[in-house]
Amino acid sequence: MAYYFNSQMPSREFLWEAFRRVDKDRSGYITADELQVALSNGTWTPFNPETVRLMIGMFDKSNRGTVSFEDFGALWKYVTDWQNCFRSFDRDNSGNIDRNELKTALTSFGYRLSDNIVSLLMQKYDRGGRGVIYFDDFIQCCVTLYTLTSSFRQYDTDQDGVITIHYEQFLSMVFSLKV
Repeated sequence: MAYYFNSQMPSREFLWEAFRRVDKDRSGYITADELQVALSNGTWTPFNPETVRLMIGMFDKSNRGTVSFEDFGALWKYVTDWQNCFRSFDRDNSGNIDRNELKTALTSFGYRLSDNIVSLLMQKYDRGGRGVIYFDDFIQCCVTLYTLTSSFRQYDTDQDGVITIHYEQFLSMVFSLKV
């Protein structure tokens, strides 16, 4: 069952019913596989498993690789907010983000990226090879960019966009990321 999220936070009863439908094995926790089946990216293809893994990791307070009902409301709001964000940048209502729409979105988020980097992001997150990014890949792109930027800023103490680090600092920075 695919859920389409709307802009209002649903009632606790609605969330409980949605949680129960997603929790197929009745374990009291939602796994990445269960969440992937429940989500829709609007293309009739499975939600990107890497995006699901990232989201589970963000909301898994117990570090079990699952989401409890207590965390499900926050996850629901997170997906809803991303869906609204995605729709606001999908100017032509095509159900995907093209290169120009991606650049506009990233600029509005405060990123000042060269055309080469925007092209690289398009290439990386365009799973279908059609020159567009779908909802699930848009989330992954933005979360990954945010995570990398936050990690970089830990070393960019004077905020000039330049860091000098040793190789092992670089490895430590990269391997400690949840991306």
